[in-house]
This record gives sequence, C-alpha cells and structure tokens, in this order.
Amino acid sequence: QNILTVCFSVGYSAVALNHVIDFKDKKQEIIKPVSPSELFPSLPIVQGTSKRIKVLTRLTLVVSDPSHCNLLRSTSANIRLYDIIAVFPKTEKLFHIACTTLDVDLVCINVTEKLPFYFRRPPVNMAIDRGIYFELLYTPAIKDSTMRRYTISNAISLMQICKGKNIVISSAAERPLELRGPYDVANLGLLFGLSEGEAKAAVSTNCRATVLHGETRKSACGIVYTVKKPRKVEEEETAVPACKKAKTQA
Repeated sequence: QNILTVCFSVGYSAVALNHVIDFKDKKQEIIKPVSPSELFPSLPIVQGTSKRIKVLTRLTLVVSDPSHCNLLRSTSANIRLYDIIAVFPKTEKLFHIACTTLDVDLVCINVTEKLPFYFRRPPVNMAIDRGIYFELLYTPAIKDSTMRRYTISNAISLMQICKGKNIVISSAAERPLELRGPYDVANLGLLFGLSEGEAKAAVSTNCRATVLHGETRKSACGIVYTVKKPRKVEEEETAVPACKKAKTQA
C-alpha cells in the first residue's frame, strides 16, 4: 500500500505487481495471480485525474536451462491469467530462444553483474519485429556503485544493437524509498545511452505497448485501440458548405 501511495503521488497511473519464479529452486509452480482488489481494498486516485491507479499482474520466469522454456510453450491456464509475462534468460542460448520463439512480452536484461555474453543483432531485431520489449532496471544503480557500473555498461551494449528501440525502464522496487518519478527515470535513461525521446518513451508509450502486447497474447487474436482525434478549426471551416459560409459572412 505504501509503494502504491508513492507511485500515484509521483505521477504513475499504472503499477505491475511482479511474481518471480526461479526454476533453480525446487518445487516451483505457477500459481494464479492474487487479485489486486484482495490486496488493496481502496486504490489511490492518480494525481491530477479522477481515475484510480491501475494495478496489473506480472509473471517473471528466471530460466537457466532450455528445459525451463517448455513451460512457456505449453498452454498453461495460470499463465494466461497474468497481464504481463517476462522471461529472465541467464545464457546467450536462452536469450536467443526468448527473442525468437517464446511467447512473452518482456525480456529482462541482467544489470547486477557483467553479462556472460554479447548481444547479437539478429535475435534482437527479431524480438523487435515480434513486438517484444527489453527491460532495464534502475533500482540496482541506486543501491550500489558497482551495480551502477554494470547497469550502465550492459545498457549501453544493448543500445548499440537495438538503437534505443523497444526499451522499458522499470524499478523492481521493494521499498518506497527505491522509487523515482517518471521524469527522474527518463533522465536516468540518458545515462543508459537513450536519446531524450527514447528515454521518455521507455517510461510511457513503450510500457503501454507492452500491456497491449500482453492483451493480444491472452486473446490469441488481436487488439484494436481507437483514439478520438480532435478536429482542427480549419477542417471545421472547410466542412461548412459555401452557401452557408456566405450567409454567415453577410
């Protein structure tokens, strides 16, 4: 509840509750996500609006062996209940599989230690074509100077391949003090090698695109998102017939 309160106070309109499963631990099962209404009886209202903050459910699978990916390929009923599916590959082979074949929404990049492999252009480009986004965490960069160095180094090596496309910057915060506002996170994106526009997209439009990609995955069809475009004054004037224009001018 405290984390949600800080999120809406600094300007966020949606938060994802992350459920992490590491297959290194024995007897790991994918359970049904807990409903946000059970955890938070009353959600805070987003600052400056009349809407309540949106709470999403997310599943992150830490995979260290190719056999762990079979669970994602299977049609598990509990997996479909999550709004966002993320995978955290530990090796180059698993990173290639996650980018090319797995039906996920996010591919997590390790930022707490030096990567054991180099990013290659073919799998990254294929993930971008499939609408999959790459996630960078900024909380480790706040906690420790060593992890900050690894975070910036790994992020820049990814930017050299993906050119700033399909990047999502998130917190993975466990305490309210680890959260930062959207504009502060966008400024951190400049340190990761993003341009100003790409850094803003990493905390706004790319996040929304990830959620829409998750809805498409759950429906197995597609999502049509419509936006009402306001008409300009010039268009309204051209839409009026000439005879009516003459009468109004007279």
